[in-house]
Amino acid sequence: MSSFCRPHPRSIKIEAKVCGHYVNSILATNEAKDKGFDEALLLDSDGYLAEGPGANLFFEKDGVLYTPQLGNILPGITRATVLELAEELGLKVKQGLYTLKDLEVADSAFYCGTAAEVIGIESVDAVTFPKAWQDTLGKQLQDAYSKLVRTSEPTLSPTH
Repeated sequence: MSSFCRPHPRSIKIEAKVCGHYVNSILATNEAKDKGFDEALLLDSDGYLAEGPGANLFFEKDGVLYTPQLGNILPGITRATVLELAEELGLKVKQGLYTLKDLEVADSAFYCGTAAEVIGIESVDAVTFPKAWQDTLGKQLQDAYSKLVRTSEPTLSPTH
């Protein structure tokens, strides 16, 4: 968990990918790496789970996926695709306001984003998720996402 939080939605356009957002993300990532972690997780200005520096957060509990609602997070394209894939797979997804305590009792978690695609999270601070990645809804979505973005459709010949 980062000591930095996502900017308040009234301080900057949260839904925009602008340079100013990246300063916050870089500070959080550097802090995480200094503590021996691969990536940071940020809360929003009200103390609810938000996202990683460059990826949206999902977590699983009892066969249901949870993700922070829009408002204080970037509405990522990969996030939208993961939500569509979850619907196609018949997975139940709840979007809302969740706390660190909700995440700490989760079965598994993952980030999704342009660079990360869909990648499992092993732990948050001292809490390791109990479910093996291969047995998670996140892994199902990782496989579905990978198949979607790596499937090539035949292209039509240009007409002259």
